[in-house]
Amino acid sequence: MGFHHHHHRHGRREAFGPREFGFHGRGFGGRHGRRGERIFDQGDLRFVILRLVGEQPRHGYEIIKAIEEKVGGAYSPSPGVVYPTLTLLEELGYVTVEAAGGNKRLYSITAEGQAALEEQKPAVDAIFRRMQDVHARFDGPSPRIARAMENLGRAIGLRMSSGPVAPEQLDALVAAIDEAAGKVERA
Repeated sequence: MGFHHHHHRHGRREAFGPREFGFHGRGFGGRHGRRGERIFDQGDLRFVILRLVGEQPRHGYEIIKAIEEKVGGAYSPSPGVVYPTLTLLEELGYVTVEAAGGNKRLYSITAEGQAALEEQKPAVDAIFRRMQDVHARFDGPSPRIARAMENLGRAIGLRMSSGPVAPEQLDALVAAIDEAAGKVERA
């Protein structure tokens, strides 16, 4: 291999500068708050997770909720982004994992992780300040609502495209959607 990108996920690294800490375009850069505003740049999520785990040991879902709360619901990272990041932090020796009953895993920061966080303190502080700003300005629907709306739209689309819909099936679909709308209005 004459040239190399720094896309190696495996080999352990010493401390990293912002680039090495980067997410390398693995689907994170496009997470936005309202009006297309970028909440996180590439690699920020690693710092955010490391600091949250540094505050106290946490489960993966607690990390997701904590991030959602810190940005006032403007963004909710998916498990498909959070868990691979946790695995990477574990491979780097920055967090340890212990089984916590069932298939729950509890993540704790290591001394190495604490040192990496200290070294990047100005950058990490800046990310958390940006999250506070987003929290202060955000006034959109919670990501959970957006996800539920997407699910409903997808379910309707799948049902309508899965073959002919008899008149009574259509009546049942319309009734279910109207019933859901009524429940939302009364919630």
